[in-house]
Amino acid sequence: MNINEAARVIIILGAVLIALGVILPYVAKLNFFGKLPGDIRIKGENFSFYFPIATCIVLSVLLTFFAKLFFRK
Repeated sequence: MNINEAARVIIILGAVLIALGVILPYVAKLNFFGKLPGDIRIKGENFSFYFPIATCIVLSVLLTFFAKLFFRK
């Protein structure tokens, strides 16, 4: 990887982080991430356990799609 490719990757990562920073407050208002069917939620008297397995799978598929879209060779 030469310096031009490294600079390009850093610029793209910076743009993605800026886009996430702008979009994230609006996504938090949607309230469907973390409440999908398949997310494990256990509440007891003295504890609660939450594991968002379905949300993790959806995010993994989306991130894989965008990574393959932007980083093709």
